[in-house]
Amino acid sequence: MHTDPDYSAAYVVLDTDDGLKGFGLAFTLGKGTEIVVCAVQALAGLVVGKSLQDIVRNFRGFYRLLTSDGQMRWLGPEKGVIHLATAAVLNAVWDLWARAEGKPLWKLLVDMDPKQIVSCIDFRYISDVLTEEEALDILMKAKEGKQQREDQMLREGYPAYTTSCAWLGYSDQQLKQLCADALQNGWSRFKVKVGADLEDDIRRCCLIRQMIGPSNTLMIDANQRWDVAEAINWVTRLAEVKPLWIEEPTSPDDILGHAAISKALAPLGIGVASGEQCHNRVMFKQFLQASALQFVQIDSCRLGSVNENLAVLLMAHKFKDLKCSYPVYYEKNEIDFFSPPVEDQV
Repeated sequence: MHTDPDYSAAYVVLDTDDGLKGFGLAFTLGKGTEIVVCAVQALAGLVVGKSLQDIVRNFRGFYRLLTSDGQMRWLGPEKGVIHLATAAVLNAVWDLWARAEGKPLWKLLVDMDPKQIVSCIDFRYISDVLTEEEALDILMKAKEGKQQREDQMLREGYPAYTTSCAWLGYSDQQLKQLCADALQNGWSRFKVKVGADLEDDIRRCCLIRQMIGPSNTLMIDANQRWDVAEAINWVTRLAEVKPLWIEEPTSPDDILGHAAISKALAPLGIGVASGEQCHNRVMFKQFLQASALQFVQIDSCRLGSVNENLAVLLMAHKFKDLKCSYPVYYEKNEIDFFSPPVEDQV
């Protein structure tokens, strides 16, 4: 679907009187970046002159200030270009906050009191699925074992996959070489782009499965190429390679379509993953309610930054049969500047 991407970003820098800076971005594929920049500039008047302390003291209120402007809200609400711009600004605020505390962002979140985390979330439109009290209860219960989990993550890291081995258009020799290199470098999870030609997909996926062996994980990604029935038929033909999931099989807005695909593929042991083009927490709420996804993929440059990510993560936790992945960090070698942050980065 995206045949000529030129990975780009609208980049936001927040300057403070004491010289501290915060950095945020909204990811694009090239054309249209200037439109996001215009939207960021339109939001600037709501941000300039505010103090960081006042913002984080009422982060929910600040989130709603940016998403509920009486005139600009019409451009969304909470979707499209205006929401990308909102994400860029709010991501910069989170970065600024983390830097002010002298911590990477993940550590800022880990160390936050549950009440403080909940205070960052706008529960409007999702309280029928997750109330503020339920969210607080989830986080309070999760305090048990938190230090052990943090230690484990620091010691072992978290699972990631590579997409760089299996883009459409690669020759068989290139596929083999890239898979061999990835295996040599320790990769155990591989994602394959599919959707252009069924017979070619079958051949390529079988080749990659042969290269990586039965114990490593294979996922497939169609980037919204199919109608619902076409997706079911196509993925059924690819079931022999035992993919863990099919990502974005159809329109990212088609919640019931995803539900139909999920139901049809469940007997094959294939899950459905989506979310990097999902506009907001309200759509994720409905995906979860409809059992339309088995893998929730949140993107802090598409949603309203970390604030809205927190809402989706907590809803996903409530629907315990789902798993959550973070494509913004997982697309290693596809978007290098989104690789997992190290200790001294945000």
